[in-house]
Amino acid sequence: MNPVKKIRNFFLINLRYRKYNIGNNFHAGIRVRLWAKTKLEIGNNFYIGRDSFIETDCIIGDNVIFGNRVAVVGKYDHHYQQIGTPIRLASAIRDTDYNWKGLNLITKIGDDVWVGYGATIMQGVYINDGAIIAAGSVVTGDVELYSIYGGVPAKKIANRFDNEADLKEHIRLLKLNLK
Repeated sequence: MNPVKKIRNFFLINLRYRKYNIGNNFHAGIRVRLWAKTKLEIGNNFYIGRDSFIETDCIIGDNVIFGNRVAVVGKYDHHYQQIGTPIRLASAIRDTDYNWKGLNLITKIGDDVWVGYGATIMQGVYINDGAIIAAGSVVTGDVELYSIYGGVPAKKIANRFDNEADLKEHIRLLKLNLK
């Protein structure tokens, strides 16, 4: 990695995003934004492409890649049932006194996950290990292990590996490399 990117990533981890728990080998493209109300944990070897953002509590595993323009967003960022108040003026999850839905929802993204260009992941879902999210998808529910999901809303398209033997060998080799 070139020295400018190393310095930029160091600045992001140690200054701008210092309140979050970010692992080794973090890289963020330009115009990336990270925000979590209470918890943001990112594992090792995480790459987040340009113009992407995380704006909800989230736990991300190791060896995860987000393409450009990926969004991880909340379902209840604004109290849209606040009686007598337009949504634009309603309390928002970023407010310190916010006490409506969504406060305890955590989005979880496992290890070895690839999220394609322009995908949106909604708050509170679990994307299991080894999954792939197709470009432009909107993930509104949990994603199975080693599966490929796509569409709006995202649905299972295929298994990541063509057969059980390849999947087992992939998992075996991953375990060997982690020792």
